[in-house]
Amino acid sequence: MTSPDTLDIIQRLEALEIKASFTEDLLDQLNMTIYQQQQLIDRLTHEVIQLRQQAPEGGAQGPRNLRDELPPHY
Repeated sequence: MTSPDTLDIIQRLEALEIKASFTEDLLDQLNMTIYQQQQLIDRLTHEVIQLRQQAPEGGAQGPRNLRDELPPHY
């Protein structure tokens, strides 16, 4: 037969195993989230580089007047 102390140890061990299992699952989910975010960051960085290459140089348009940027209803 098993003593009450042994049963307590078994229950505590099972609880720790369950917590470890959930922790491993959470870690896998977090790693996947970080991986997906890094892919998105890389894609957005690539798009920004492409947009900078497509945009004309900053001085090519000449000086800008703030009145030219007002909406038409002003």
